[in-house]
Amino acid sequence: MMDRRLHAVLLPPGPDLLRALAAALDGTGPAICPLSPGLPPPALQALLDALAPHAVQTEDGLTPRDGGVPVHDDTAVLIATSGSTGTPKFVELTAAALRHSAAGTLARLGAAPGDRWLCCVPTSHISGVQVLVRSLVAGTHPVLHPRFDTAAVADLAATAARDLHIALVPTQLRRLLDAGTDLASLGAVVLGGAAAAPGLLAEARARGGRVHPSYGMSETCGGCVYDGVPLDGMRAALGPDGRIRLAGPSLFARYRLRPDATAEAMDGDWFRTQDLGALDHGRLRVLGRVDDVINTGGEKVVAGEVATALSRHPAVHDVVVVGRPDPDWGERVTAVVVPAPGAHPAPALPELRALVRETLPAHAAPHELELVEAIPLLPSGKPDRARLRAPATGR
Repeated sequence: MMDRRLHAVLLPPGPDLLRALAAALDGTGPAICPLSPGLPPPALQALLDALAPHAVQTEDGLTPRDGGVPVHDDTAVLIATSGSTGTPKFVELTAAALRHSAAGTLARLGAAPGDRWLCCVPTSHISGVQVLVRSLVAGTHPVLHPRFDTAAVADLAATAARDLHIALVPTQLRRLLDAGTDLASLGAVVLGGAAAAPGLLAEARARGGRVHPSYGMSETCGGCVYDGVPLDGMRAALGPDGRIRLAGPSLFARYRLRPDATAEAMDGDWFRTQDLGALDHGRLRVLGRVDDVINTGGEKVVAGEVATALSRHPAVHDVVVVGRPDPDWGERVTAVVVPAPGAHPAPALPELRALVRETLPAHAAPHELELVEAIPLLPSGKPDRARLRAPATGR
């Protein structure tokens, strides 16, 4: 049945948001859809029109809205996601699914009773919401940082005594390493949101970090595969097209008011992701998104595989691979590289092409190299691929 009220929640990380989330999970309050308080008015209005909530909660109080549409009774939290098309969708998550994901994560990481979580990822995304849910399931109070601040996190890590766990995207982890943060004092570091370069993982672990790369999305209540192995109860498989499929009790219930999109995403019990993968001795390896496949001269190149190969170069600090328009090849494989600090000379295109050809076909080698000071990011912490696909002169 669809009898439950829905509130759009525009609150910064804090006690009010935590109370609204707790009430949504235990059924004493309405379902909630957390949205960023910093959204520009036109973007916020478009989301609210598509969401159709009964009210909007801000720091100033609750504002009723006309035309609210109830959610299903089992829905506790909704997460806004644009998917691969840019069209807003709202993922409906049940309290049972969120708790299963949180409990599975705590068990996999070996979190002890009383351990805390530091939240410095956006709470309008599933990564931030799940940090709060893990705290509620563990019966502890999260440490909230509305914005990621390298110095503040480093100070907390210095006195954490390994009882403070943290969720990060790779760029945040890189900044902590560059600042000399004592990762050994932290508990588990859950790394998600984007692929992590092997060199980044190796450096973090060499400096005492208990880093666990995770894979998941809003539709799976966040990370559901850790270190290549699904959480208890979750399953991972590959479809005939190489696309990753996921199943288990952490899956979403449906897309709000979009039965067509729900049917398209599901195949029986399996959720068809937009990611390509491989299974190596039972461990899942994510190759990259379907829509990040570069078609160059009739050959298909998985951008994530090229980026992984390039990240092994000692002078490459960070790298994203994209396809840029090319009049002859259709798309041109382009490497956008942040040189390693102190790298002299900076990496050059011929040596990077040679490095890729050691492990991948020749057509996967980049035909263009752009050196940048930093990779542009989306608010979620993921690389802004749309921006990077544009020619450098257009930015």
